[in-house]
Amino acid sequence: MSLPAPGNASADIGVTGMGVMGSNLARNLARNGHRVAIHNRSVERTEQVMAAHGAQARFLPTTSMEEFVACLERPRVALVMVQAGQATDDVIDDLASRMEPGDIIVDCGNSLFTDTRRREARLREQGLHFVGCGVSGGEEGALWGPSIMPGGSQESYDRLGPMFEKIAAKVDGEPCCTRIGADGAGHFVKMVHNGIEYADMQVIGEAYHLLRSALGLEPAAIADVFAQWNSGELDSYLLEITVEVLRQVDPRTGRPLVDVILDAAGQKGTGVWTTQVALDLGVPVTGIAEATFARALSSSLPQRVAAQTFAAGSRSWRVTDADTFIEDVRQALYASKLIAYSQGLGEIRAAALEYGWEIDLAALARIWRGGCIIRARFLGEIARACDTDPDLPLLLADDFFATRVAAALPSWRRVVSDAALHGVPTPVFSSSLAYYDGIRTSRLPACLIQGQRDFFGAHTYRRIDDEGTFHTRWAEPGRPEVKA
Repeated sequence: MSLPAPGNASADIGVTGMGVMGSNLARNLARNGHRVAIHNRSVERTEQVMAAHGAQARFLPTTSMEEFVACLERPRVALVMVQAGQATDDVIDDLASRMEPGDIIVDCGNSLFTDTRRREARLREQGLHFVGCGVSGGEEGALWGPSIMPGGSQESYDRLGPMFEKIAAKVDGEPCCTRIGADGAGHFVKMVHNGIEYADMQVIGEAYHLLRSALGLEPAAIADVFAQWNSGELDSYLLEITVEVLRQVDPRTGRPLVDVILDAAGQKGTGVWTTQVALDLGVPVTGIAEATFARALSSSLPQRVAAQTFAAGSRSWRVTDADTFIEDVRQALYASKLIAYSQGLGEIRAAALEYGWEIDLAALARIWRGGCIIRARFLGEIARACDTDPDLPLLLADDFFATRVAAALPSWRRVVSDAALHGVPTPVFSSSLAYYDGIRTSRLPACLIQGQRDFFGAHTYRRIDDEGTFHTRWAEPGRPEVKA
């Protein structure tokens, strides 16, 4: 089909990049009463969107970037929905060259937050607003109501906010959208959201693996267990869809579909970014890191083949009380999930201090309650905890979570111990428990590490009974200590 010329018509907002996410966001905006200009580098893709959805949406199709920008109502708002990296820079540059001071460019892709900070600073010099905006919820969320995490200036949010809040998911009447903070804050929060998602998916996988290994349950039976769990405090989107995956039968073989899917997990980099940035900030996100490494290990197929003959040295598993074992796994899953969310919020808090972002963690927890992939029942409790004490240094220190994790500890320890004894890998269950034990321990062996560092590199150490830093002259008689 050929596209009609836009003429003198104007659009409230524009979307360039008509992939599935871009076209679904455009359809969501149009369904909520906005006139939406649409554009794609390939005009054929715009034609396809119009052929499929043009009759149901208030679209203004355009065939060039010049035409796209020209039909946007001032101050212009253009959403960029293209592949992260150079493609995003190219589109931003093209838009910026045609825009005027006060106009707004919004990157709704999964860009690295440092790229967003660089772009925002550059466009600010031109008088343009640049917004790095996290969007979570996948294809369905984009169409029917995602969780939206925009960064950028307050002025840009004054223009964008009403539109985004209208198309976002709603929980208890509240839109799952709020301004996160300046420059790269929105994309940073979305990055950590995805890191938490990695950990959440992995711990569900570990629970599945344990129930299969210890009890010999088939996928459909595990789906029934998970469905029951999902009706209680573990209620979450990821557990809900896991039930559907486990119940799916492969039409080719008649076997459970999960049994014919290659056990090599993919990733697009946000888990890696979350881990790398946490290391830069000095924040332990052990659950997220182990989940990221678990995906890498699963995809290390030549190495896994070479290791198939390795001795397990494990016991054969004989569970005498299946119900108790299932409850132990449930408790371990709940505690490990809490650790992932706590660690993720800790990384966000550290980044806010590092980059001068004023991020409201309670508001963030509330907008994650709907639309997004990591939505879960206990996010309401997380929001309450952060509202009660905005300076709470550790989510697990809140009375509700401290009490809940303490109740799960006996089960959690049994599960991790049994998994190790029986040769079943549980990297996130195990590392999350180690993190919990590490953070609650009053005296860690880091004192010895500091002594070692000072011995071979004169890196100094601090004392528990004096101020300042010290160095021991290890090679001298009597090993005298000097204040550094």
